[in-house]
Amino acid sequence: MILVSGAHGQLGSGILAQLRAQGIDAVGGSRTTADGIRQLDFDEPTTLDLTGVETLVMVSAGYAEDDRVVDRHGAVIDAAVRDGVGHLVYTSLIGDGDHLAFALAHRATERLIRDSGLGWTILRNGLYAELFGSLLTWTADGTLESAFGTGALAAVARADLAAAAAVVATAPSVHAHKIYELTGPPITADQVADRLGTTHRTVDLGTYRARVLAVDGLLPFQPPMLVSIATSIRHGFLADPSPDLEKLLGRPVTDPLTVAAELTALLRPSPARAPVPS
Repeated sequence: MILVSGAHGQLGSGILAQLRAQGIDAVGGSRTTADGIRQLDFDEPTTLDLTGVETLVMVSAGYAEDDRVVDRHGAVIDAAVRDGVGHLVYTSLIGDGDHLAFALAHRATERLIRDSGLGWTILRNGLYAELFGSLLTWTADGTLESAFGTGALAAVARADLAAAAAVVATAPSVHAHKIYELTGPPITADQVADRLGTTHRTVDLGTYRARVLAVDGLLPFQPPMLVSIATSIRHGFLADPSPDLEKLLGRPVTDPLTVAAELTALLRPSPARAPVPS
């Protein structure tokens, strides 16, 4: 049996859907059990029953400070060893992202996995094209703004990453002890703007940081994460594509520029309606 964690999240649910579409015996795990999902709460060790699981796809539980993320992942790895899981597939972060503010928890988790004695495959996922599109901001005059400058991101569609994880999970022995760098072709904010018939304007990183810090509801660890993404793209550290994703999929990757532009277009504010004369 294959178990996919984070089954109520976008990546986890995508992996599960890919497996089930192939008629594969796969179940989902999450802290909440709606929709037939098995309880698997990384913060509650008593729920980490992996008995009967042959392959575990551990989707990163990265929405927290590093120590908490590593503790969560460590608890799942320990449970996998205890319950006899044969192979663990982990959705990590692209190797070029080592300088990103959220990279440490991924690298620490990779080390725990390699030292566990389990069979394993590490999928180093590039940043989503959907994320790139969502970080472009529409201005009142209909242009796009970001702190990305002319920098490019080797972005990847989330659906392609889900499909790649499903490929590995269905034939884990073929991919044992391998690390894959999963990215797509590089795209820029200028290209997204051009696709949408507008222009892109760059703001400096100080201005961007101030804007992020002013957003209500962000957790303390989130502003550094967002700024690290912006400066990494701006200065060209996330622009190198890898052939690994296309090889795993056995087809061309989904065009990340199209994915990013479609998401950005959805976020465009509707034009204000003129008042109706009384």
